[in-house]
Amino acid sequence: MKNARTAALAALIQVEDSEGYSNIVIDKTIRQSGLDPRDAALATAIFYGVLERRITLDHIIGQFSRLPLEKLSSEVINALRIAVYQIRYLEKIPHSAAVNEAVNSMKGTKSAKAAGYLNGVLRALLRGMDTIQTPDPKKSPLEALSVEASCPVWLIQLWIHAYGQDCALSLVHSLTEKPPLFLRVNTTKISAQDLMEQLRKEGAEAALVDWLPGALALEHAGAVDQLPGFAQGHFHVQDLSSQLCCYLLSPKPGQTVADLCSAPGGKAFTMAQWMENQGRLLAFDKYKGKVGLIRQGAQRLGLSIIEAQTRDATRADLELLAADCVLCDAPCAGLGIIRRKPEIRYKNPKDLEGLPALQRTILEQAARQVKAGGVLFYSTCSLNPAENGQVADWFLEAHEDFAAMPLDLPEGIRRGITEPGNQLTLFPHIHGTDGFFIAAFRKLQGKER
Repeated sequence: MKNARTAALAALIQVEDSEGYSNIVIDKTIRQSGLDPRDAALATAIFYGVLERRITLDHIIGQFSRLPLEKLSSEVINALRIAVYQIRYLEKIPHSAAVNEAVNSMKGTKSAKAAGYLNGVLRALLRGMDTIQTPDPKKSPLEALSVEASCPVWLIQLWIHAYGQDCALSLVHSLTEKPPLFLRVNTTKISAQDLMEQLRKEGAEAALVDWLPGALALEHAGAVDQLPGFAQGHFHVQDLSSQLCCYLLSPKPGQTVADLCSAPGGKAFTMAQWMENQGRLLAFDKYKGKVGLIRQGAQRLGLSIIEAQTRDATRADLELLAADCVLCDAPCAGLGIIRRKPEIRYKNPKDLEGLPALQRTILEQAARQVKAGGVLFYSTCSLNPAENGQVADWFLEAHEDFAAMPLDLPEGIRRGITEPGNQLTLFPHIHGTDGFFIAAFRKLQGKER
């Protein structure tokens, strides 16, 4: 039977070995383990804490292990990380309990013989807490920051080159902050004020976002699907970055709108609400299962204009839509949502190299779906110019039938970097949102070319 630490261990191994999404893996592990709420909360805290601090933890472990860490099995290294995380960051857990649980977690596994090794490393750590060395910031500034913030050197270098040192350093330090939770009010059913009052009556703290209509900031809420109004379709969870993207796109009632790469459907839901559930909104995704999620969400929210369909956005032989607005939220590296999915920071940078070509292909096909005079938006949840501004600039150079469409930003949004007027990069440490990129284009009519 799993306890909090063995549940966290199983989830960490799965993320590392099968590259599963952290939120899906931990939720499934907790459901299957049958933990009570207190142990489930501890397992979740340990799981995300280890993912967020893995580079730091490995740096510490390496100073007390006689074996190279790359030689250790996934079970052993993650058991060590869990123990060291508790010793280093969780003050309420006795050090002895952290050590004993790590040793016991090896029982009945293929790494059972490693129990003595774990015990030795952790006892040595407890004796040598005052001797832990960190890289000298003056001699090795990038390595020192990498260990301090648990961010790989390659990613720090990417951000310094892209956004300048001050912005990059603030961005790196924001990665371990808890991301805020925002709701998008389903304005076809309820007003933001009424939903806010409804939530407050049940003890959930909610506040209006003054610069973005229909958005609420939520705190101390517990399970979102248990909140009042969820079953009735009064809201869905959506970061302000995505809500802002839909606000700037500004779809109107009666229009035909296409949302490519739509799953799980948050932007489609928000656009349908801006359209007052009038018109036609086509929400496409490549995978049947994900299309099913869009349909379920639209049904819960009562958004009848959403037509969810299976469609591969890279194909050139698809039926053309002549849409008023097309949103192309392309597959990306996800470097803007590391606070929510901390495992993203450990991606192999080589895995990012093919993304811009894929994004250009999808944007190319998206452009074919826009009618003359219509609007095309390109977005990602990544913070990487190769996926963002460079793709947007390439598109304009390659398509004389499109023009840059300046973004009319709300008063509450300021630009964090210098960029063209039709582009916007959002940063966690500046805007309080996920990292996000938006680019806007308008398809020229015949007389404008």
